[in-house]
Amino acid sequence: MQKQSDGSSAEVLRVLAEGTSAAIGDEFFRSLARHAAQALGARYAFAAETLSELESRSLAYWEGSGFGEGFSYRFLGTPCQRVSQGHVCYTRSGLQQAFPEDPWLQQIGADSYVGVPMRNATGKVLGHVAVLHTEPLEPSQDAINVLQVFAARACAELERVQAERALKAAMQELERLRDRLQAENVYLQEELRSEHNVDEIVGSAPALSELLDKVTRVAASDAAVLIQGETGTGKELIARALHDRSPRRDRPLVKLNCGAISAGLVESELFGHVKGAFTGALSRHVGRFEIADHGTIFLDEVGELPAEAQIKLLRVLQEREFEPVGSNQTVSVDVRVLAASNRDLEEAVREGRFRADLFYRLNVIPLRVPPLRERRSDVAQLAMYFMQRSARKSGRPMQAIASETLRRLADYDWPGNVRELQNVIERAVVLSSGPVLEIDPAQLKPAPMAAAPSTQEAESAPSPGGTTLEEMERRHILSVLERVSWVIEGSNGAAELLNLHPSTLRSRMKKIGISR
Repeated sequence: MQKQSDGSSAEVLRVLAEGTSAAIGDEFFRSLARHAAQALGARYAFAAETLSELESRSLAYWEGSGFGEGFSYRFLGTPCQRVSQGHVCYTRSGLQQAFPEDPWLQQIGADSYVGVPMRNATGKVLGHVAVLHTEPLEPSQDAINVLQVFAARACAELERVQAERALKAAMQELERLRDRLQAENVYLQEELRSEHNVDEIVGSAPALSELLDKVTRVAASDAAVLIQGETGTGKELIARALHDRSPRRDRPLVKLNCGAISAGLVESELFGHVKGAFTGALSRHVGRFEIADHGTIFLDEVGELPAEAQIKLLRVLQEREFEPVGSNQTVSVDVRVLAASNRDLEEAVREGRFRADLFYRLNVIPLRVPPLRERRSDVAQLAMYFMQRSARKSGRPMQAIASETLRRLADYDWPGNVRELQNVIERAVVLSSGPVLEIDPAQLKPAPMAAAPSTQEAESAPSPGGTTLEEMERRHILSVLERVSWVIEGSNGAAELLNLHPSTLRSRMKKIGISR
């Protein structure tokens, strides 16, 4: 049973001074609540921080024999409403009848109340101290004045705590920004070290001109763009053009090849992870979406995303926020999403391999990159461009391309598109012995077909009027495999030359019936 006080100002001052003299932070507010109740001979007391004009939360709550759990409450209909506006309020008795809309008063059996505001030096109310009792209270005016003095001391402590909180939050934000900048720096350095397939878009064929006209019109928008086209057509170039002509051009274009990362690491690469999120997560990792904040992210081979990553990507597109792997803290980002696929995503949706809602979110603006066989008039221009660039890099005095070679280049179907043309020209530059580039006709011959095609191959056999896309792809893959002696993985393996993940290449070989 706590000692009852006579409520005199001297006694109140003594009890509060002794109780709070050496305390700071949470301990200060706990001590203040306890000794305020003791000094006035009351059962309950709490110190609270104002959150808004309508709401407050407790800093400490004394309930007679110990400290109660923290709580938040709205001011309306409570005895603290006028205190939150800067008034000292005192109800000697009949508290429940005076505030019938406050059920907590009935719950604790409160009959009397004293509340004093916490004012800072500018007069702003940051919180309040309240004392309640189950019987009438009769503290003197001097005792209430002393309580006001300690409320002012509590306000100073609350300001210090708030400043400490703000500093801690600022330090956490600085640490987050530092991690993001470091990750962005590492990413940009990797980009500089890597060689892009094409430095700029070359050509003037009608199909390409029509596409570039759409790019110019679409670039300024923040809408998601789905870029579709065969392997090697230059989908990344279109993504770069969209970014470079957009208002986000001063922030990075961050790319991720979704098909080149194992399913277990895709979410970590996209959204990052915290230290200890999984075995091997020795430090915090900033994901590509966070690096791309206020910039653009390019998701190549988006159709390869596993189901779980598709769900999280959909949330980012809808709500512009995500949680890193292993974290419960939400990260908000402002990112424009560009996606690309060399597969038919609508077919993938029908087969249940790709979410329909995600497809519609990505396909706000569809762009199709034409294959090289639809822009044959650009072949000579592209060949000259690649020759000049390769000659500069290798230090060879190349001046022209033989007319017969240009004819063969123009007649070839280019199943590997611009990327295949680039590889053919670069290899020819290295092997050439004179100033005029010539290419061995054998390099531009289709690969031989297997003696006994499967049923699937028979269905996709070329019609008399032309060659199917699947057959051209099959020929191209066979050609590359023969060239590298059927080595799939590693440096100069077929997967690297085709710019595919080894598992993706094996899956494709199985689908179109290629075996050694």
